[in-house]
Amino acid sequence: MDGFDWKRISNDLDAQGCAVIEQLVSPEECDALAGLYAQDDIFRSRVVMARHGFGRGEYKYLSYPLPRIIFELRASIYPKLVAIGSRWNEAMGIAVRYPEKLADFIKRCHEAGQLRPTPLLLRYEPGDYNCLHQDLYGEHVFPIQITILLSEPGRDFTGGEFVLTEQRPRMQSRPEVVPLRQGDAVAFAVHQRPVQGTRGVYRVNLRHGVSRISSGRRHTAGIIFHDAI
Repeated sequence: MDGFDWKRISNDLDAQGCAVIEQLVSPEECDALAGLYAQDDIFRSRVVMARHGFGRGEYKYLSYPLPRIIFELRASIYPKLVAIGSRWNEAMGIAVRYPEKLADFIKRCHEAGQLRPTPLLLRYEPGDYNCLHQDLYGEHVFPIQITILLSEPGRDFTGGEFVLTEQRPRMQSRPEVVPLRQGDAVAFAVHQRPVQGTRGVYRVNLRHGVSRISSGRRHTAGIIFHDAI
């Protein structure tokens, strides 16, 4: 983790609510993670998006214990984002601060009844898409999450861009399309982030989704740091 430019990542998150982490995962690790999708016994639930009006495609939430690479990524990325999350809350007038270690934050979630793990794998095929949404699962929410692209654009699929929208007070929403390659991750705001305006700091509301897949199959992994009720 120390090999990545966390100052640049922090600056990008502050400036636009998202930041690309290039080659977070190797191609071999991407293929291994995508291959886990067929192993039903490691998941706690499967969601078919069309049944719930979420879009088209499907995803599965992993069970505890998490696969090793997901466990290690979740535990090692979290400390790099803690200072940003606490700083954002302070700027927005939110009293919550976050412990330095993920285990302590997960303990806080579990004590509040948020017991279910939230890391997930997603699969999209032609015509599939993910509607704009927020991953909020209870009272305790860590303000940044990670999505890792496990497939290679142009080779494994076409279409399927990661999309982020930012709803600003009394203004039209701002879209952001984030190009990714296999193994790249995007860190982005789960719900809100602070923005400095002429009259002080204000909150903007963010949602994320995936545009329609034109061809092929697209796998991604999502790492959310808070657990679910």
